[in-house]
Amino acid sequence: MSASANRQARTLLLKEYRGVLSTHSKSMPGYPFGSVVPYCLDDQGRPLILISRIAQHTHNLQLDAKCSLLVGERGAEDVQAVGRVTLMAEAEKIIDHAQVEAAAQRYYRYFPESESYHSAHDFDFWVLKPVRYRFIGGFGAIHWLDDAALANPFAGAAELSMVAHMNADHAKAIAHYVELAGLPKTELATLVGIDSEGMHLRLGQSLYWLAFAEPCNTPTQVRQALTQLAHAEKWPTLEQAEA
Repeated sequence: MSASANRQARTLLLKEYRGVLSTHSKSMPGYPFGSVVPYCLDDQGRPLILISRIAQHTHNLQLDAKCSLLVGERGAEDVQAVGRVTLMAEAEKIIDHAQVEAAAQRYYRYFPESESYHSAHDFDFWVLKPVRYRFIGGFGAIHWLDDAALANPFAGAAELSMVAHMNADHAKAIAHYVELAGLPKTELATLVGIDSEGMHLRLGQSLYWLAFAEPCNTPTQVRQALTQLAHAEKWPTLEQAEA
């Protein structure tokens, strides 16, 4: 299977942060039930969601954990001509205290408003454990993928340290990334996540993932990539993996 297709599917999941969660209806057996959910990827590259205990999709997942998440490119004029991925998964509620804390730490960075209703209401974190992916990159570019997820080597203390340092000491560099990438300048940008292939910026209520020119596997490589971008005149071309 094409390594490029795996990377494109993963890139789409990184670039987007909301999708349609389809579950097996409890109240209407035999029918699928679709609902919109925000998500971010966890330390293993799997979608992490925060859902209410009283929500219909939660009741459905408690009865049958099999589900799918459909994610498509935002703002597409022709939805059939652009990328979309359907992730078939087994949903699992996170109950271990340490894992809940790690999930909250990550999710709150991406969705700060979630901290108030998570603590005040009955919401739980669930992870969508991938079973198979159906990726369509446009007309004729159709792939079944067994594993497009990629673990984040920096998840935890290393990522937190890099994110905090950039936001505290390098606001000008982040503003330059926004300009290079052609993102809206109406909101102050903050760095919220770093993975081996890129970084997430938050502008207002929106999230944007920007790819590095090549994968970074150590904090030193990330620092070098961020420094180069801070002095670049245009965003470097992402080196696509070959089949």
